[in-house]
Amino acid sequence: MAKTIASKTQEEQWMVQNQVFRIYDLVYRLPPHAQSVNFELRRDDHIEYLTRSLTQLGPNFTVLDANRPWLCYWIIHSIALLGDCVDDNLESDAIDFLRRCQDPNGGYGGGPGQMPHLATTYAAINALLTLGGHKSLSSINREKLYSFLLRMKDTSGGFRMHDGGEVDVRACYTAISVASVLNILDDKLIQNVGDYIISCQTYEGGISGEPGAEAHGGYTFCGLAAMVLINEVHRLDLPGLINWVVFRQGIECGFQGRTNKLVDGCYSFWQGGVAAIIQRLHLMIKDQLGLSSTFKFDCITESEDDSSDSDREKPMLEGLNNNGYNFIKGSKGMRPLFNSMALQQYILLCTQEEAGFRDKPGKRRDHYHTCYVLSGLSVCHHCNVKEAETPPLPKDVMGPYSNLLEPVHPLYNIVLDKYYEAHEFFARL
Repeated sequence: MAKTIASKTQEEQWMVQNQVFRIYDLVYRLPPHAQSVNFELRRDDHIEYLTRSLTQLGPNFTVLDANRPWLCYWIIHSIALLGDCVDDNLESDAIDFLRRCQDPNGGYGGGPGQMPHLATTYAAINALLTLGGHKSLSSINREKLYSFLLRMKDTSGGFRMHDGGEVDVRACYTAISVASVLNILDDKLIQNVGDYIISCQTYEGGISGEPGAEAHGGYTFCGLAAMVLINEVHRLDLPGLINWVVFRQGIECGFQGRTNKLVDGCYSFWQGGVAAIIQRLHLMIKDQLGLSSTFKFDCITESEDDSSDSDREKPMLEGLNNNGYNFIKGSKGMRPLFNSMALQQYILLCTQEEAGFRDKPGKRRDHYHTCYVLSGLSVCHHCNVKEAETPPLPKDVMGPYSNLLEPVHPLYNIVLDKYYEAHEFFARL
C-alpha cells in the first residue's frame, strides 16, 4: 500500500493539538491548590501591560502606523472589560489624539492626516464611546461622519472601506455599527445592505467577506450583527448559520475561524459573539425551523421557571437607531451554542500570558488578541443569564468569581454601561 503523507495543514493541526494537550495534562496533574492558580485571571498584570502600552510602544509597532485608532480601541476596551479605566491625563490625551485622526470631511484615518477609513472610524468611535463622558462623545462630528458614510456607499448595496477601496461585509458592519450607535442610521444608509450580506452567506451556513468567498468567523459576526441592526436578520438562513458555527469549536476547546483551520484565541469573540447574538434570535429560529408556536426553549438560569414573564412582549423604542438598544433589552431564549467552560479553559490555560493574551501556544501576546480574547471571555461569563444586567452564577465562571469581566453589548463589542451612556447621549441630539 502507498504510504499516506500528511499535508502541511494536518502537520500544523497535530502540532497545535499536542501543545494544547500537553498544557492541559500538565495543569491537571498538579495538586488542587497549584492547579487553581493557573485558572486565575491575572487582572492587575493585564491592566499594567495595557496602560503602559497606551503611553509607550516600541519601534516594532511602526508597521501599525495606519492602525493607531485600533490600538486605542484594543487597549481601552480591554481595560474597561477588566473593570478599570485610564486616568484623566491618558483619557484627555486619547481624546485629543483621536480628534486629530478625524478627517475634516468626515471619518477617521489611521493617524493624523491619513485617509479616512471605515475600519479605523469604527475603532475610533468605539474607543471614544468606551472612554465616555461629554468631552469624548461631543468630539465626534456626526454630520461630517454621516456624509463620509454616504460617500462610502456602493451601488451593490454594500460599503467601501475607503475611497476607491474594497467592498465587503466588514465595511457593511463598521458603517452600520457606527451609524447605529451614533443615532444617524437611516434608510439611505441601509438601502440594499441586506441584499449584499445575503449574497455572502455560503453553502456552509457562515458568511464570507464577499460573494463567492469562504465562510469566516469575523465576517459571519459582521454580517449577522449588521443584519440585526438594520432589522433584516430574518432574511438569513439562521439554522444553517448555527450549523456552521457550532462546529467551529474544536477539540482544543477554542474556536477556529474557518473550516479546517487552526484554533485562534481571537475567535473566542468573533465566533462566541455570533453565538451570543443567536441566543436572542430564538423566535426567528423557531419560525425558520417550522416549530410549533407552543415550543419553549429551556430556561437558562436556575432561578427562573415556566412562570417567567421573560417571553412576554416588552416595551420597544421605535426607530432604526434603537435596534441595538431593543436587542440587548430583550431576553435570551436559548442556551449557549458552545461549551463555555471548555472555551474558558482554553483562554485561561493556553492564551493567557503573565500579562496580555496570545493567539495560541507558541505565539506571542499582542493587543489585538488581548482585546478579543477578553471580549470572548466576557461572552462566556454572561452567556447563561437571560437578562443583560443579571450577574452570572459562580458556576458559570471558571476559576475564582473574581475572574468575572464586565458584560459587552454583542452587536458593538462595547462594555454595556458605556453603550447605555452613549445611547442616552446621542438620543438627545
